[in-house]
Amino acid sequence: MTRNASSSPSSEFQGRHVLITGAAGGIGQALALQLLQDGARVSALDLDAQGLDHLRASGGADAAPQLWTRALDVSESGAVNAAIEAAEQALGPIDHLACVAGVLQMGRVTELSDEQWSRTMAINLGGVFNACRAVARGMVARQRGSIVNVSSNAATAPRAAMSAYAASKAAVTQFSRCLALELAEHGVRCNTVSPGSTDTEMQRAMWRQGSSRETVIEGDAKAFRLGIPLRKIATPDDVVDAILFLLSDRAGHITLHDMRVDGGATLDQ
Repeated sequence: MTRNASSSPSSEFQGRHVLITGAAGGIGQALALQLLQDGARVSALDLDAQGLDHLRASGGADAAPQLWTRALDVSESGAVNAAIEAAEQALGPIDHLACVAGVLQMGRVTELSDEQWSRTMAINLGGVFNACRAVARGMVARQRGSIVNVSSNAATAPRAAMSAYAASKAAVTQFSRCLALELAEHGVRCNTVSPGSTDTEMQRAMWRQGSSRETVIEGDAKAFRLGIPLRKIATPDDVVDAILFLLSDRAGHITLHDMRVDGGATLDQ
């Protein structure tokens, strides 16, 4: 669901090409729909082909010429490279990149399988590397562009039974800083948005495994987990607003930044 058009600057992304990974649901879908509403050209990548169809339907007939989609696995570099080439042929050079695709893997270290660990790293970190590498090459050549990678506040706050996810997101955060340094001399910015608990299917899956909205807000001393000072769960739009700001020209002098969107849950570590 998109917000009223008056609630966001409708001109800053007008005609710009934004590529989004993980666009079929949650934060990625909310971002895609908002950008379409703001007049952007959107390339949407996701493994979930049905979700991409839903995105296209939700965008409406008016958005159809502005939206290009492809179902793929972001951990496969060849597929990502081909998709980015096709997206630029369809909608023009990519001005902005938002890497939102990710998977949640729960489980204690002693219980994780090789496949669970490797798959988490391949998607959460490898997918970011694949997309950033391919898109950044064009941005460097054009000497302009901006990138936002979605990490997590779990990148800095240790959480029991979340080692694979937290480690992959910590790597994304540091990778983004290194990339930002490399791209700065070319006029290209790279920043990170780190959400906390957000009302998406990923969060609801955690609640189905024994947690709850109330537990997250209140905190859990036995699990060494702080609560949320603002006493609410983020909405996808809360995170989208942060991504849009860092992608936009309003953040033209911001790079290497990690923006927390967690209601204070990590006490701004």
